[in-house]
Amino acid sequence: MQLPLFDALADATADAAPAPPWRRHDDGLHRFDYLLQRSRRRSIGIRVDERGVVVAAPNWVALSQVQQFLGDKAAWVVRQLALRDARRSAQHAARIDWRDGGALPYLGRQLTLRVAAAATALRGDELLLALPADAAPQQLRDAAQAWMQREARTLFAARCAHYAQRLGVTPRAVRLSSARTRWGSASGDGTLRLHWRLLHFTPQLIDYVIAHEVAHLREMNHGERFWAAVGELFPDWRDARAQLRASVLPPW
Repeated sequence: MQLPLFDALADATADAAPAPPWRRHDDGLHRFDYLLQRSRRRSIGIRVDERGVVVAAPNWVALSQVQQFLGDKAAWVVRQLALRDARRSAQHAARIDWRDGGALPYLGRQLTLRVAAAATALRGDELLLALPADAAPQQLRDAAQAWMQREARTLFAARCAHYAQRLGVTPRAVRLSSARTRWGSASGDGTLRLHWRLLHFTPQLIDYVIAHEVAHLREMNHGERFWAAVGELFPDWRDARAQLRASVLPPW
């Protein structure tokens, strides 16, 4: 997408549509602010995202109807806001301190980052990064990412081959992914893509994701036969799926 020039933005300021208004819902028990967006949609919708509570309503719906809708959904909204805040707190606590002595989650354990003159390598529970003593945090981050991606390629290829052999299928290729919303994917040509940051999690959770994607080589859907294939490869998939959904990915 091509971004507009600043000059063009400045010239168009006077003609720009006003920002949707923030409003307050307060029924005496539940209180929160929400962003009201009007459009040509057919029904009222609501979501809680990083901005907060966003209500999308048809142009023809009266504000009183929106308020009644919010009254019905208020308890759910408050719960979702609490969950969002808890996720934010957990992500903040999981932040990686990119310095010598910082901790890096890896395969369910913590590695200690060490700046060293030697080649980048894993030594026990220490990750030696071949960087100068005065390396900036970004340099540590980049070096750790490069190492993790190399490790991910090796581990994912081996585990995909293991599960594919058990299921009697053959992946065309196994590639790394940096997708924003998916841990893995399988394409119709047999290519599997797995997020390299799965290495933060335990081997069991990684195996669940890999088994899930390998099962797609037999069933390109999420029907009963697909889940039967997943269960054939990874019997505890329900527990693993719940753990993965509850896991917090360290922000990079």
